[in-house]
Amino acid sequence: MDRTEMLAYCLAKPGAWLDRPWQDSEVVKVGSRIFAFLGSGDGGATVGIKCGPSREVADEWLHRYPHDARVMPYIGRSGWNTLRLGGAIDDDELVEAVDASYDTVVGKLPRRERPTPG
Repeated sequence: MDRTEMLAYCLAKPGAWLDRPWQDSEVVKVGSRIFAFLGSGDGGATVGIKCGPSREVADEWLHRYPHDARVMPYIGRSGWNTLRLGGAIDDDELVEAVDASYDTVVGKLPRRERPTPG
């Protein structure tokens, strides 16, 4: 999965929208909250997502994929990781991780900001 495909997948989620809150960065939000950070650089394309309710759960990604997963700066202590696209992490597993990040973020939104099913 490349960056374009990951962005399209994220934007297909109910209520998802693209924002560019900082220079040279794209995030995908639902309601007022980010559920995916899209990045690219020397190491290739990446997606930053909430990988668990705690740092301990998110650390499982680091152990399984030491070359393709890293703790996100600033928000990593809350269970956010950066995962490299096109590496050892299978596309299906990346999609499941994005789904889990989206579901976690939607679950914390106030009711008025939650997308309506449909």
